[in-house]
Amino acid sequence: MKFVLSSWGSRGDVEPCAAVGRELVRRGHDVTLAVPPDLVGFGTSAVPNTVGFGPTLQMDSYRDFWTGVFSQPWKVRELTRLMRDVWAPYRHNYAQMSAVLNELAEDADLIVVNNTGFDVQAANVAEYRNIPLATLHWHPLRPNGQIMPFLPPPVCRAIMHANDWLSRGGYARDAEMAQRADLGLPRASGSWPQRIVKYRALEIQAYDAAWFPGLSAEWAKWGDRRPIVGALAMEIPTPADDEILSWIAAGPPPIFFGFGSTPVTSPSDTVAMISDVCAQLGERAVIGAGFSDFTGLPQCEHAKVVGTVNFGAIFPACRAVVHHGGAGTTAFGLRAGMPTLILATDADQALWGRQVEKLGVGLARRLSRLTETSLAADLRILLDPHRAEAAREFSTKMAKPVESVVRAADLMEKFARTPRSRSPRS
Repeated sequence: MKFVLSSWGSRGDVEPCAAVGRELVRRGHDVTLAVPPDLVGFGTSAVPNTVGFGPTLQMDSYRDFWTGVFSQPWKVRELTRLMRDVWAPYRHNYAQMSAVLNELAEDADLIVVNNTGFDVQAANVAEYRNIPLATLHWHPLRPNGQIMPFLPPPVCRAIMHANDWLSRGGYARDAEMAQRADLGLPRASGSWPQRIVKYRALEIQAYDAAWFPGLSAEWAKWGDRRPIVGALAMEIPTPADDEILSWIAAGPPPIFFGFGSTPVTSPSDTVAMISDVCAQLGERAVIGAGFSDFTGLPQCEHAKVVGTVNFGAIFPACRAVVHHGGAGTTAFGLRAGMPTLILATDADQALWGRQVEKLGVGLARRLSRLTETSLAADLRILLDPHRAEAAREFSTKMAKPVESVVRAADLMEKFARTPRSRSPRS
């Protein structure tokens, strides 16, 4: 069968599609993966037929926008400008991205897209080609009563329905309307999340059910169209893994610090803060640079700065993990039984922060409010033996990466073969 996987965004957005794509390739299918130009090399490591489309996500503007949302939400004009800066490249490249997807989708059996606000583009191509659509969700995006536990379920569902309705006038609405016109599709009505649900897409929930107790029961009415499979990720070895594990083995288990695709404002100050706090507490640290430039910074005996690492190999050798709160990194940490401190920079990461606190397996704080004093206080709480025991217990409720990927690939194969999946308006 022929599968087309579309994933535009950061490395964390691309990896779940790449993980499933690799499994589909292993099964002998014709698989193409479309990713941002700067991630073609990464995509090719999993899916040989990987193509670039669209622009590179502007992570500095993205960071600044969410910092403003959390710290100065009343500055509407400035936030609007930052939002335009973030999405302007995407809007300008929308037609090109649509054309690439449309060409790739010819004779395809299934289009798969990550649900980060860009699934509507792939949904329109699927509608034009009259082929089934599958979406990958990193957290519960469809209206439900579980994602905001501090609110009564009916209120939570109402807020999510209202958010869907507001998306009708989203940042790419005019570009999407132009896409539908170019494809010869009728003018769309309603919000794009509602349209995707009406299209009868397969909405794979790429997180563990244990994160949101009660959600499976609430969504039981959707049957096999909204399955929860666990986080989708690849445990990719890196050349640095053995050397890092050797450094770890030479002393007490360290705390891992990582910042993902969002660059920190001052790498030197960040490393100095982590080093000083760990020295105060008598702890060691492995500092993952992620997409920040940590080159040329001085090393010290108790803190080691590293580049890309295999979380699946490094995390189990640590004592705790501190990171930005990406869905994949959060899953890796808790799968390894690590108590977790999430330093969130956006709304999705703040969601995972709320969940680790609610489940008693970690703490959360906005990265923009991080200080040496707050980090020391948080780590003292995080390193309490009871927190580690709770994290280890929670890890037993999570699916292993290979199990999640195999389950997702099975669902995609079945959905692509099911005749009714080719009747999107039924």
